[in-house]
Amino acid sequence: MNMKDKLTVFTKFLLDVMFYSGIIVTVTLPASIRIYGKYNSYFHDNYYSLCVILFLSGIFAILIIRELRRMFATVIAGDCFLRENVTSLERMSIYSFFIAVITACRLFIYLTPSVLIIILVFVIAGLFSKVLAGVFDKAVVYKQENDLTI
Repeated sequence: MNMKDKLTVFTKFLLDVMFYSGIIVTVTLPASIRIYGKYNSYFHDNYYSLCVILFLSGIFAILIIRELRRMFATVIAGDCFLRENVTSLERMSIYSFFIAVITACRLFIYLTPSVLIIILVFVIAGLFSKVLAGVFDKAVVYKQENDLTI
């Protein structure tokens, strides 16, 4: 197995672990927040708000990873310039913007530098996905025109 194949297998494994562990973490959030609230008064005092905010963010993060797994399957198949990947990138941009907005709601509960950084990261991720979707869209059009020429 060459280095490229090892990296592909590792990346596939990593995406799978992130997807399934994300589901477990999101489902167990109420219990986790309740337990952590015993040690951190912020989590105890804002239990319901944090449950909603973190649960919604977790759902959108899982959806982003699901789209990445779909795109990765096309990379493994050797045909990544497909309309489905453009759609996946568009969805990922929307999910990223939703996470940024949901995280911005935390600003009304408790302002920390990490919240501002998370908002910035997901806004950039959303913009990056949007631009990449446009690039993939052009590549799909060129590929289809090339396929028709042959």
